[in-house]
Amino acid sequence: MFRISRFHDVLKALPRGVFDRLVAEQGADKHSKRFGSWHHLVAMVYAHLASVSSLRALETSFNSQSNHHYHLGAGPIRRSTLADANERRNAQVFALAAQYLMTGACRQLRRDGKELLYLLDSTSITLKGPGFDEWTLSNRTRTQGLKVHVLYAEQAAAPVHCSFTAANVNDVDEGKTLSIEPRATYVFDKGYYDFNWWASLDAQQARFVTRFKSNVALKVLAQREVPVQDRETILQDAEVRFSNRSPGGRRRNHYTKPLRRILVNRPGGEPPLSLATNDLTSPATEIAERYRDRWRIELFFKWIKQHLKIKRFLGRSENAVRIQILCALISYLLLSLYQRRTGARQSLWMLMVEVQATLFQRPGLEAERSRRRRERLQEINQRQGQLLIA
Repeated sequence: MFRISRFHDVLKALPRGVFDRLVAEQGADKHSKRFGSWHHLVAMVYAHLASVSSLRALETSFNSQSNHHYHLGAGPIRRSTLADANERRNAQVFALAAQYLMTGACRQLRRDGKELLYLLDSTSITLKGPGFDEWTLSNRTRTQGLKVHVLYAEQAAAPVHCSFTAANVNDVDEGKTLSIEPRATYVFDKGYYDFNWWASLDAQQARFVTRFKSNVALKVLAQREVPVQDRETILQDAEVRFSNRSPGGRRRNHYTKPLRRILVNRPGGEPPLSLATNDLTSPATEIAERYRDRWRIELFFKWIKQHLKIKRFLGRSENAVRIQILCALISYLLLSLYQRRTGARQSLWMLMVEVQATLFQRPGLEAERSRRRRERLQEINQRQGQLLIA
């Protein structure tokens, strides 16, 4: 009986029929004869999971497993063909595939009616040198390259939205393009410091937790009592309102409702955190914990940069870079969904190590062989016991 490989099993979270429909909608294979988008995706995901960092190594490594190609819906690859595809193929089909997986990551949470906590942030990808300078040099800031903006669902431990911008685009400008989900909570840092955007979040019945800048002008409306058991952590809990409706530069502050300012103690003599939120009902310690959870998106960025291939690129054009980053995101989501489906208890990094070492093993076949081996040993032990009795 045929048994699928572990790599095949990981890819099952993205059904071939769904991907083919996305390809047809985008016309991504319109001018492709042999190397289709699915073949392209399989090769790029393999590069991330197998930790392959060059086209030559990818070609040699993947082609050495030719007996698995048919069942993966792929075939041998040529590095020149893959380089051309990274350069020219529409990256949107990979973005839609990633979005399909991201939607699936939070589907159960929405079905259960749980409160969603979203963490919003961006990370910079440094891109310098021949091939990169042509499209990154003019938009550089302190970092030359591009920004990857991510909305991360804390309970699902997975991203639910991803976009790209030039390095000089402000985080809040990209944040304003998000579709806001009512009754969800959004946590972000001071890169999204825009009072009118905060007002937009509140108007759409979403809650937010962020930080005030030190020079903000506030009028204290009321002081809330801090429970005794929380006073080492929460220094102050107050209802406030902006006292300056015209910040300058012909700008107008449209946030007129009360906010909460929560001062959170930090060890080591550092200045306390001044948190801002429109949540007027939750305990102050819970709001402080939500802001502390923001570091999980930082850990996500650190994870994909350390364990997936987004430091060395297989192509230097903007399209090639976007495809490789999107395939890294797809690889992360496939691993996360595989972990959830199989009930694996180890960390995602340990699971990736295991998958990397057994990509083309057939776990079902190995389990069947192990079962037969145990049955033979049991039968031998039984016969030996009968001989001793006789």
